[in-house]
Amino acid sequence: MTSLAVANPGSLIQSVDWVAIAPPLIAAVAALAVLVTDLFLPERHKKWLGRLTAAGLALALIALLPLIGGSPRATFCVQNVAGATDTPSISGSAAGGCSYVADHFALVFQLLTLGGALIAALLSVHTVDQEKLPRGEYWFLLLSSATGAALLPASRDLATMVIALEVASLPAFALVALRRDGRGAEAALKFFVSSVTATAVMLLGIGFVYAASGSLHLGAVAQGLEHAPGQLKPLAEAGAVLTLVGFAFKVAAVPFHFWVPDTYTGAPLPVAGYLSVVGKAAGLSGLALATTIAFRPYAHTWGLALAILAALTMTVGNVGALRQRFDTRYSAVRLLAWSSVGQAGYLLVPLAAAGYAPTGVDPLGATAAYALIYGVVNLGAFGVVAAVGRRAGTSVDDFRGLFARNRWTALALAFFLLCLAGLPPGVVGLFGKVVVFRAAVDAGLGWLAVVMAVNVVIALYYYLLWTARLFAPADAEAAVEGGGERRLPVSLTATLGLTATAAVVLSVAPQLVLQVAGGSLF
Repeated sequence: MTSLAVANPGSLIQSVDWVAIAPPLIAAVAALAVLVTDLFLPERHKKWLGRLTAAGLALALIALLPLIGGSPRATFCVQNVAGATDTPSISGSAAGGCSYVADHFALVFQLLTLGGALIAALLSVHTVDQEKLPRGEYWFLLLSSATGAALLPASRDLATMVIALEVASLPAFALVALRRDGRGAEAALKFFVSSVTATAVMLLGIGFVYAASGSLHLGAVAQGLEHAPGQLKPLAEAGAVLTLVGFAFKVAAVPFHFWVPDTYTGAPLPVAGYLSVVGKAAGLSGLALATTIAFRPYAHTWGLALAILAALTMTVGNVGALRQRFDTRYSAVRLLAWSSVGQAGYLLVPLAAAGYAPTGVDPLGATAAYALIYGVVNLGAFGVVAAVGRRAGTSVDDFRGLFARNRWTALALAFFLLCLAGLPPGVVGLFGKVVVFRAAVDAGLGWLAVVMAVNVVIALYYYLLWTARLFAPADAEAAVEGGGERRLPVSLTATLGLTATAAVVLSVAPQLVLQVAGGSLF
């Protein structure tokens, strides 16, 4: 059992481990600072709110550094029934338990959520000005959502997980609706209605789980379900299934994916990129915690369910991407939306493998590694779409001949697409898929590995077709329209430079990410 640094577990009035909770806390404080500052800043100076947001997210990322390499830290812990001070495990599985644990799992996903939010903030600077979005509201909502997304991976009880999930989700509804046209309102309404329904189902499931186990702490839930009376087992099993629905919705797993294409198309582009990476990472972390810790007694049941879900998700996502017409408006965004659904299927494979893995084997590292790779390259792809969309449209055909107009932007997008496809020189994308594939094979899920291999081949078609358009001869009209402005705004340049550099470094030294897959996250 890994030891934890617990903040005064034997005291009725506990001290808070401020170092452990610093990353989400800094993001929350930055959100409040933006909200208050917006009240006093004159309109001409409100551009500083974007810089304040980026600084807050950067500080939250820096706050992860003191937590790296040391023992996992826990806070907000409760005593056991006898009043003893049992040291809880990382999952909070003592008789009492801890509600917040900063372990390796939490740090990896907090790096992904806060880093993704920072890139989305850089990408948003130009969009907020171009589309005249309300600055104060936009930056406050982005920081608030990032706070919930950073809190969720460290949560170790079902109540905190639900609160974190809703803190991440509710501001996202408003972010989608900030675009002042009919598409934004329609997208936000679809997102809201489907999300609220999934949350209601999840809360019902948590109620069933609490009734069967007698606890909300994840480790205690597992113990309670394992020793639950026979007459309560059907209730517990139904509760487990319903609880996973809410997290599956956030991951955009089939059949809870139907909101994705319309929401991404109607939202501002940085918000769509944010949802595709940060929102997905938050849901994925909650799904991993609920299954591998709380519902561990039902491992083979949810393992099979997640394996089927993964196969359906990657297949539906890639087939949906194949059906997109490249000449229609917003087809580039819709293609990335369906691609994100397909990528969610790959992310679910190691989770399914965790249900079959023997004790001491942790396939979740493969999910974390692939999520980090996907987050970098997908946000980079959205950044290029935002850059091209300033002068042209956002259909895939608008990217025809981009290399002749802006070669560095075209090369960046080509590299991102090849990483998503898993082809050289996007070596890191290839390594990520190999790691996920190996997790399925090692768990004995050979049929799922075959389905994944088929879907990787299917996805090659639309990724390579889009890449080929970048180097195709441009139409005369497009060349004239796109040839006048080669210089990108500083924020877009920073976004593309940051994501492209990270993708290249990871391709040259993939072991930096694969180290995550090699060790145990718990």
